[in-house]
Amino acid sequence: MRSSIWHKNHWLKNHRLLAFFVLAYAIAWSSWPLYAAGLMPRMEFLPVAPLAAAVIVIALAEGRRGFRAWARRLVRWRVGWVWYAVALLLPALLALATGYINIALGASAPRLTDLSWSGLLTVFAVRLVNPMDGPLGEEPGFRGYALPVLQATRPPLHSAAILGVLVAFWHLPLILFNGLSPIGLPTTFIITFLYVWLFNRTGGSVLLTYLFHNSQGTFTVGSFGFAGAAADRAELIYFAVVLAAVLATVFFDRKTWRKAPRSATAVGPFSLKMRPM
Repeated sequence: MRSSIWHKNHWLKNHRLLAFFVLAYAIAWSSWPLYAAGLMPRMEFLPVAPLAAAVIVIALAEGRRGFRAWARRLVRWRVGWVWYAVALLLPALLALATGYINIALGASAPRLTDLSWSGLLTVFAVRLVNPMDGPLGEEPGFRGYALPVLQATRPPLHSAAILGVLVAFWHLPLILFNGLSPIGLPTTFIITFLYVWLFNRTGGSVLLTYLFHNSQGTFTVGSFGFAGAAADRAELIYFAVVLAAVLATVFFDRKTWRKAPRSATAVGPFSLKMRPM
């Protein structure tokens, strides 16, 4: 009995990444049957799943030492002020660029003038503390836990590609239940590279990716109020704008993509024994 428990724990320590994503998918997608049956309205999947998966895997495979390392990444705030500006303003700039390109191509934006700072700040504040929303549910898991484990044995560019695929496909229920258009999946894949770039540039700060995620969901292309063909075109433009931003980081900041800083990787005996997924 004791030997069986030891072997299970040993397997988990050597397959933490696999265990994390299996749990993240299983927990998130567990609401599918209830939602499809109409018993769980407006809950295509459970966004808190990555956070829950990280807590479970750390508790079973790493213990207190793992929680301490994870907590340090979650609250790492001593980064240059410019990175706070990037985290808060870059998502809005991507949305603004998309909107004004679309307007230049002939679209109208009936709701843009209705936006208020108080309304945006309210949305931002609510998203900060709501575990059933993307930032608090996803960032501690995807960037706070999975990314450092990936980067322990892989370069950032390779890690971003793997994480991008897994995070994008994790959002599949939103496509199936019309909460997100199909272009949302490739856009999610591409923007993951910006999250990885910001994470590594700030020495592994989940706080900064958390602010980035929150800002991304507060002021969106949807804020322009595009409708019909203009709305569809805006999503394609947004994908192109995000892709251009990612390519800019790869071209102008190549060093960041070659090797992640030690503080942005899951260093230690567990990572040294990690096997590829």
